[in-house]
Amino acid sequence: MVNLNILSKIKDFVFSAAMLKILSFVSFTVILTAIVASQNFFFQSVIENGISKKDIIAQKTLTVIDVKRTEQHKKEVAQKVDPVYTTAEDDFIKNNLETLETSILQIRKKDVEPNVKLEELSLLFDISEQSTKNFVINFFLKADEHTLRESFDKANLTLSNILRTGISEKDFENNNINKIISENLVSNVSKRQVTIINSLLSQILVPNLVIDEFATEIARKNAENSVKPYETTFQKGDKIVFEGEPVTRLKRDALRQAGYNVYELNVQGLLALFALVVLATIIYIAYMKYFEKQFMAPRYFAVSAFSSILVSGFAVVMPTGFSPYILPIPAFVILLSIFTSPRVAFVATTVLITVLAVGVQYSAQVVVTFLLLSLIAMVTISQIRYSRRFDLIKAGFIISAAGLLIVLSIYILEKCLIDVSNMLILRDSTYIVLNGIISSMIVFWIIPLFEGLFNIITPYGLAELADHNQPLLKTLLRDAPGTYHHSLMVSNLCEAAAEAIGANPVLARVGAFYHDIGKLQRPLFFIENQSYFGIDNPHKNHNPRVSKMLITAHPKDGVELAKKYGLPSIINNFILQHHGEGLVSYFYNQAVKEEGVENVQEEQFRYPGPKPNMKETAILMLADAIESAVRSFKNPTSEDIENIIDKIIVERLNDGQLSDSPLTLHDIKVIASTFSRILRGMQHERIKYQELDEKLKNNKINIPSKLLDEDLENKIKQLEDPGSQKSNEENNG
Repeated sequence: MVNLNILSKIKDFVFSAAMLKILSFVSFTVILTAIVASQNFFFQSVIENGISKKDIIAQKTLTVIDVKRTEQHKKEVAQKVDPVYTTAEDDFIKNNLETLETSILQIRKKDVEPNVKLEELSLLFDISEQSTKNFVINFFLKADEHTLRESFDKANLTLSNILRTGISEKDFENNNINKIISENLVSNVSKRQVTIINSLLSQILVPNLVIDEFATEIARKNAENSVKPYETTFQKGDKIVFEGEPVTRLKRDALRQAGYNVYELNVQGLLALFALVVLATIIYIAYMKYFEKQFMAPRYFAVSAFSSILVSGFAVVMPTGFSPYILPIPAFVILLSIFTSPRVAFVATTVLITVLAVGVQYSAQVVVTFLLLSLIAMVTISQIRYSRRFDLIKAGFIISAAGLLIVLSIYILEKCLIDVSNMLILRDSTYIVLNGIISSMIVFWIIPLFEGLFNIITPYGLAELADHNQPLLKTLLRDAPGTYHHSLMVSNLCEAAAEAIGANPVLARVGAFYHDIGKLQRPLFFIENQSYFGIDNPHKNHNPRVSKMLITAHPKDGVELAKKYGLPSIINNFILQHHGEGLVSYFYNQAVKEEGVENVQEEQFRYPGPKPNMKETAILMLADAIESAVRSFKNPTSEDIENIIDKIIVERLNDGQLSDSPLTLHDIKVIASTFSRILRGMQHERIKYQELDEKLKNNKINIPSKLLDEDLENKIKQLEDPGSQKSNEENNG
């Protein structure tokens, strides 16, 4: 029994939604890894273990830089550059000389025996030659003050000259101190003073020149950059490699220019690339989960995955040596911006470029260019107006101009450091300009295809649905004109409120257009159409329970019509949720009067729901009820409108109809204020035309002969039959 339970749980997991997500994740990462890695296996057809399997002949003249030889020469040149020194320790050395002079003067002033003074002075000087040492000590002991001061002054001047020139560690290692002192002596120095100055300065001198690592590195880099690269030319018809020849770095570069992919990818490399793809995918999913929850539906991930695979495939099949600036990254950004959001598009692009940079070996310049261009594209697309399709093409031109500026900036900077071909700059600049323009055109063409493929409605699709020439809206205008005009008024309220709270105003407007299409099944059972056709209320002929069934059926009927006319699934949310699980209070109160409160349950007179779970559908619920209530007043004042709005919002809140929606109390306050402003504008005073009014009273309006279809007549008879009413109540309770 335990084993059966375990097997049952395993079976449930295998066929669960979680397992489907895992399989989708694994499939995508494996496919993307295979695509990116596929180019690396082509090399194995001509090279095996670094040895050429056949002769490869150049089909055109190739000039290849011998990178290894050039780098070796650069290192040799850099090593010959002498270090750049900077001065230091000057104050320290001057202070040492001053301290030595002070010590000599203090010893001379001591009231002690001359032998003691000689002994103390000898400790101050480390002179190897004894005769010189004796001469120096006797001089400092017996010289008069004027001669002593003159020697000190000339020693200080000589020291200043030495410090200005500088002394390095190398000078001390080569015993050049005496030579340096002699070269920097001041003028008019006697032979005796030369010995004294040498003795003083040799005791206190230390290196004052230290190596400036940064300046030295720049000097060496400049020396390296001055080295012209060694080039090897393969004329057309020359053999690049012979069969059985080891493929060196130079030969690999020549093969790459000839159109061969020269990267070998072993099992470890393949696993590393797969790990990178998995990590990148997890980062993208985590971002969506924590920051873009509204796009967590599988269809949005499908768009991202499919687009990533297309771009990666394009990158792989692009011939080696072809400009990478033709890679359709701008099209990827624009497409995802329209189907999700610009922020999602930028994150997805960053992740994809990272994978391609590693897998396809793009340079840092290419990566930086596309990252900056993606950021610019994200901002540009966020500003376009979807009601004007040319704005998308204009965005392509803006992206092209930005790409051109980025590419030129990078190449101009490179040209300051190395020699860059002007033809290369012109080629890549042309490609990046064409890339932006062509990308916008590709997206313009591919949007309808992706909308149908992934069942996602874009702002462009919404703009098409908002066209009043749509067949369903024209049918609504013809067969249910009251409902049509009610939907128009509600759409204005929804659009303004959605824009005020940062929701999607286009989606709110279009959803409001179609929310009541279910009333087309039996339009004359709804009061806004009864007044238009001038007929009596048909609900007078039916009991409240039947009327409730007829009224609450219009959301379900609307979904069926939406499916018939191919409306996107998101419109179903507006159709089903605009009443939530609200109470049909009019027929509920009638039932209470006829049957008694103890025989009537509220649940039997509620809409089937669900409650609104989007900002836009919650706005629609409020707008639908408020517009109907305000219209029921003949000439409502501003105060009446405010009271109606407050009353309906409080009722919906107390009834829990907004409990599943993401609206905040601040959002509701803004919505109420927006409704009030719009409705007060709709209820302005009008001039009454009496002559026209008299003519209208004398006219008669033809009523459609078909009020109720045959199926509806049968349903009503069954509901009104006492024997079947109980069972129907149980089914709909």
